[in-house]
Amino acid sequence: MNFQVRGRSTMTEKLGFIGLGNMGLPMSVNLLKAGYKVYGFDTNSQAVEQFKKEGGVGLPTAKEVAEQSDIIMTSLPTPQVVEQVYKAEQGIMHHAKKGSLLIDFSTVNPELNDSLHKEAQSLGLRYLGAPVSGGVIGAIHATLTIMVGGEEENYQAGSEIFRIVGKNIFHLGTSPSVGTRIKLLNNLMIGFYTEAVAETIVLGEKMGIHADTLYEVLSNSYGQSRIYERNYLEYMKNDNYQPGFSTNLLLKDLKLAQDMAEEAGVPLRIGEKLVNLYRDISQQGYGEHDMSATYLSLKEQCKIEQI
Repeated sequence: MNFQVRGRSTMTEKLGFIGLGNMGLPMSVNLLKAGYKVYGFDTNSQAVEQFKKEGGVGLPTAKEVAEQSDIIMTSLPTPQVVEQVYKAEQGIMHHAKKGSLLIDFSTVNPELNDSLHKEAQSLGLRYLGAPVSGGVIGAIHATLTIMVGGEEENYQAGSEIFRIVGKNIFHLGTSPSVGTRIKLLNNLMIGFYTEAVAETIVLGEKMGIHADTLYEVLSNSYGQSRIYERNYLEYMKNDNYQPGFSTNLLLKDLKLAQDMAEEAGVPLRIGEKLVNLYRDISQQGYGEHDMSATYLSLKEQCKIEQI
């Protein structure tokens, strides 16, 4: 098969994409636009229909995607779902063709990356852990940062795919979980920044400072951050909290970062409080909102009007 040749992928390969959600659908569409034939599956039939409208071949099961594809990609919401899709009797591992390259773009616990890699090798398959950062907008515009862990030859075989769906591509080493470890550190910082933005703006408004004025000054000061820019300009300012990255997903990743810290023996003095905080925000009803709704949660607590 062409993809076994060291170096670039070729468009004669058949691609599979399992998980056509907020991230997976635009990533798969970018692969279709690049000229690949892409088979797709999602438990959400509406997502599959949208994928088919974009030119993809929708299939009824993950098993059938695995059977048809040379490179199989996944973008799934939780480690539990990832493990099921890969390891179940009707899953990827048991039905992928020998030599197939498996690429998981999901954010999972590092141990799962290592486990999937080991099982893939035992079955004559190849595996890369490749979590992404950049949110839905990054997926749509193919500007994602991709943090890849795995053998060099496998990375090279997937390199064209990475260049199509992302912009900042890092091959971080042969460990299949190294990218996930860095991604969890990234999202730990996102948790800090998101709450900091909410507290700063709500406190400023409580003192009579308009959020636009605050952003104009702080975005030109050391208080500037990409999360401030993202959360304020794309979501809060537009009173739009449709999830680019939901509170529940951030909470999931913070729990994974907490587990990783416990394994390493590092106390997360603020991080542990963040897990409890975002759990409370989710229970307030903001779990399926974008994480920037942390601001709404605090405003509700302070009883002040929205921007």
